[in-house]
Amino acid sequence: MTAEAPGRGQRFARPLLIAFLVAAAVDLAGLLADAGTVHLVAKPLLMPLLAAYAAARGGPGPLIAALLFGWGGDTLLLPDHDLAFLAGMGSFAAGHVCYLWLFGRARAPLPTALGYAVVLAVFLVLIWPDLPAELRVPLTGYSLLLTAMAWRAGARGRRAALGGSLFLLSDALIATGIAHWPQLPVPDFWVMLTYIAAQLLLTVGILASGAKATDAGPGAYRERSISR
Repeated sequence: MTAEAPGRGQRFARPLLIAFLVAAAVDLAGLLADAGTVHLVAKPLLMPLLAAYAAARGGPGPLIAALLFGWGGDTLLLPDHDLAFLAGMGSFAAGHVCYLWLFGRARAPLPTALGYAVVLAVFLVLIWPDLPAELRVPLTGYSLLLTAMAWRAGARGRRAALGGSLFLLSDALIATGIAHWPQLPVPDFWVMLTYIAAQLLLTVGILASGAKATDAGPGAYRERSISR
C-alpha cells in the first residue's frame, strides 16, 4: 500500500476513519463482554483500516508500513504460543523502526529522553526477575527500541508524543501480565484501549505534522491541506 497524491482518495478518508473507530469500539466491547470470537474478528481489522485511512490522507510510506507491521503483530499475538509471541514482537519492532525512520533527524526534547531512560531502567530492574528466562533478552531489546520510538515521537507534536507514551504503556501492561504481576480487571481491555489510542494518535500526529517530515528520508512527504 503506497501513499496517494494530494486529493486522490480523499473522499474515502472519513469513511475509513469511521470504520476504524467502529471496529475499535466493537473490539473493546467484545473484550469487556468476554466474547473471544468478537475480538478474533475485530482485532485484525484495526490496523489495515487505519493504514488505509493514512493512505487516503496522503500519508508517508513509513507510517503506512508501521501500521501494517502493527497488523502483523496483532494477528501473530492472537495464538497463545511462545513462537507466535516472539514473531509478533518482531513485527511490532519492525513497525517501530519504520516510525524511527519517519521521525528522521527532527528534534525531540532531550529532558524527555532522560525521563524515559529512567523509567525504562527502573521498570526493567523490577520486572527482570519475574520474566521467563527465554524472554528476558528479547523483551529488553524490544523495550529499548520502543522507548526510543516513544521519545522520538515527540518531534511530531503533542498528539504523536502522547501516542508514543501510550504505546509504551500498552506494552508495559503486556509485560506485567507475562511476569504475573497483579493486573487491572479485564487486562486485555486496557492493553487494547491504550494500543488503539496510541496508533491513532501517532497517525493523526504524523499526518498533522506535514512539512516537518521533509527531513525524514525516503517516504517523507510535503505539507498538504487535506481535511479529515
